[in-house]
Parts: sequence; structure tokens; C-alpha cells
Amino acid sequence: MQRLNEQSNIALKRTVIVAIFAAVAVVLSMVESLIPLNMGVPGAKLGLANIMVLTCLYFLRARDAMMMVLLKTLLTAFIFGTFSSFLFSIMGALFSFVAMWFLLLIGRDKLSFIGISIVGGIAHNIGQLTAACIYFNTTKIFYYLPMLLIMGVLTGIAVGIAVRYLVPSLSKMSLFEGFLA
Repeated sequence: MQRLNEQSNIALKRTVIVAIFAAVAVVLSMVESLIPLNMGVPGAKLGLANIMVLTCLYFLRARDAMMMVLLKTLLTAFIFGTFSSFLFSIMGALFSFVAMWFLLLIGRDKLSFIGISIVGGIAHNIGQLTAACIYFNTTKIFYYLPMLLIMGVLTGIAVGIAVRYLVPSLSKMSLFEGFLA
């Protein structure tokens, strides 16, 4: 009976963390939309919500982080977007998620948050270009890739720095006890 209660408690904690991270990711997306920042590349943005995706991947199981990514993407699409923006967001989010999850799986202790985040930023941009390729039915959109790769590196560094400070801070909170590998 006690073991069942412990399992229920952990499942409840996971659900709460996923909900909190998804809500913070949506708020970060909203804040980012209010910042008039010209990145010099059309469509490029900081991707502040990815701070929560990488942090969630660090603390929770992949399926929990995937749920957070889906919640974040659906909620931001409902708030901001259209079907095309949802398609671009979900493709970018899924590519980024898979890349970061794989890197954490094979090199959790060997790779830095900044390195993982850079790969996630690049994968996100490749996912969005893939969505554009499907939506516009042309591969010429990939001429845009070099500029987006540079932006993926720069935004990945910014997100990785944020995660590098966020994870140790959250690790001290009782909510995250038992979720560190």
C-alpha cells in the first residue's frame, strides 16, 4: 500500500511539473512576442520556450517532456496562430525534442547544456524548413538554411546559458527531489 502511494505521489509530481513547465513555456512565448527584437533573419526568434523543454528533458522521462512539448505547442498555436504556424511550430519542436533527447540519452554527463541547446536550435530550424518545404511544396526553401543555422547556434547558446543556471536552482527545490539521474 505504501509503495502504491509513493508511485501515485511521483506520478502526481510529474504531472504538476509538466503542467508548470508548459505554462511557463507559453508565458515565455508570449513575453518573447512582445519584445521588438530584430534578429536580422525573417522569422527568427530567441525561442525562450525551449528553456523549459530542455529543462524538462533533464528532469523527467522523455515521454513526460514530449507531453510538455505537445502542450506548449498546442497552447501557443491556439493563442497566436493559424494552422500553418502550428505546422511550423510542431515540426520544429519535434525535431528539436528528438535531437536534444538523443544527446541527453548518449551524453548526459559529457555534453554541456549549451552544446545540447545549440543542436536543439539547429534541429528546430531544420524542422521548420521541412514544414515550409511541405507547406509550399518546394525544396528551394532550404536556401534559407545557412542563415537559420547561424541563428540556431546563437539562440541555442542563449537558451543553453539560461538552462545552465536554471537546472541547479530547480534541483534545490523539494518538488524535483527524486527526478535527478
